[in-house]
Amino acid sequence: MGLLGLLFGWPLAPIKGVIRLGELIQEQVERQMSDPAAVRRELEEIERDAAEGLISEEEQEERMREVLARMIGPPAGTGPAEAGHDPAEGAQDEGGTGEGGPDEPRR
Repeated sequence: MGLLGLLFGWPLAPIKGVIRLGELIQEQVERQMSDPAAVRRELEEIERDAAEGLISEEEQEERMREVLARMIGPPAGTGPAEAGHDPAEGAQDEGGTGEGGPDEPRR
């Protein structure tokens, strides 16, 4: 099997190499994005831009939230569809009345 594996696997070697290179790049990017020193530099840059008037206060807050969220990751139990959900918006039922939660029966 070794000779056959080598013979038939040889043409796939460049593809395997590219896949491994992609994995290494992804690991490095993840390491850099969660590095506290890099996060601190990015937060300082955002504060500097806000102090110079290059970005608005709302944009500053949004960018800071993005940086911190990237560092700590999404909240547990949130999927891709729920990632944009802001729990501070308050829980409302489907009718929008604000009455009744997910565990309370509808009237």
